[in-house]
Amino acid sequence: MGFKMKNNIIKEVAYGFIVGLIANISGSYLYIFALSEIKELSIESTWMVTVEEGLLGTIIALGALMNLLVFFVFIKKNQYYRARGVILATLIAAILILISKFY
Repeated sequence: MGFKMKNNIIKEVAYGFIVGLIANISGSYLYIFALSEIKELSIESTWMVTVEEGLLGTIIALGALMNLLVFFVFIKKNQYYRARGVILATLIAAILILISKFY
């Protein structure tokens, strides 16, 4: 396996990782937005309430559900290295959830 091939694989995994992070952040934002509409609060107020009540890990976990959609899109298109990047982003989200639960 040549250097150019390894470099291409790293780029594909990095692309999937970035897409996974964006999907997770977008999913978290959508959940906060929906929750703020239900409780008729501003997005900032809803964010502060979730942080104060220790629900940040839950918000990250619900945002990570968007990664599932992105993952299957990459699998369907046979872009396996990008799908690996999405899995890596999901593992990072899981580590953040663990940290938020214990600290």
